[in-house]
Amino acid sequence: MRIVFMGTPPFAAVSLKTLVGAGHDVAGVFSRPDRPAGRGRRLKESAVKELAQTLGLPVFQPERPGAAIADLRTLAPEIVVVVAYGRILPPEILALPPAGCVNLHASLLPAYRGAAPIQWALLNGETRTGVTTMRMDSGLDTGDILLQRECPILPEDDLGALQAKLAGQGAELLLETLRRLETGLLAPQPQRAGATMAPRLKREDERLNWTEDAFRLACRIRALSPRPGAFTELRGETLKVWAAEPRTETVGAAPGEIIRPTEQGLLCAAGSGGLELKIVQPAGRGRMTGADFARGRRLRAGERFAL
Repeated sequence: MRIVFMGTPPFAAVSLKTLVGAGHDVAGVFSRPDRPAGRGRRLKESAVKELAQTLGLPVFQPERPGAAIADLRTLAPEIVVVVAYGRILPPEILALPPAGCVNLHASLLPAYRGAAPIQWALLNGETRTGVTTMRMDSGLDTGDILLQRECPILPEDDLGALQAKLAGQGAELLLETLRRLETGLLAPQPQRAGATMAPRLKREDERLNWTEDAFRLACRIRALSPRPGAFTELRGETLKVWAAEPRTETVGAAPGEIIRPTEQGLLCAAGSGGLELKIVQPAGRGRMTGADFARGRRLRAGERFAL
């Protein structure tokens, strides 16, 4: 099939590479415009744009999806494939390709519609998630389901690990979806009731609330690693927490209170149970174990992280 691909982050780049590797005719690639990034605020290209240029594919970066209509008509795709593009497509684009627009979404719809399905699955302590391909309509992830594939969430999975697994599974599911659409043997199914939402995370979602139980705190840390990172505050300074493990024993201390260093971590009291901080990062420093952080700062039992 003649495809136009729309996507932006590394998650989407995996699907683009897979489509090209499978021999699909990718007529053009649409990605978000370059954005300032880093301390120097230099323009940074998206992962999809970088890959498309390496593959010699035409790249388009309209500020608004509506501005892409003329280019899409020129490219004349049979189908538009969308993976984490970051924009809702207007009806004119949805109606343009003869085979419609297909989206790959990183959840088992109708669960976790929205911009951050992987993060919210981890935040909520889910034990399974998956990927879905769907026919796009004018709503936010509300289109008819084409195919789904389930993926277990392991206790050691953080955002980076789960994204990598779902990106690979999603790319393969996308190939299967296109194959079955070409044969005409794939019947879209309406989404069932009971949708849940996964909006983009805000700064406050990254803060550790020590009154939560240890399991929930550990879930939040996993959902924010390797970026942007969960954080807390101690002695008026910000501390990023990249890895932690819940401890079920009763610690007998107030939420956020430091109990003691462990062999590689730092045990702290949560609203229920204890949380062992395994990998942390003070402001302006590199990552280190919780134990090294405690020794370097000469932390005392009874000190408390900010609630």
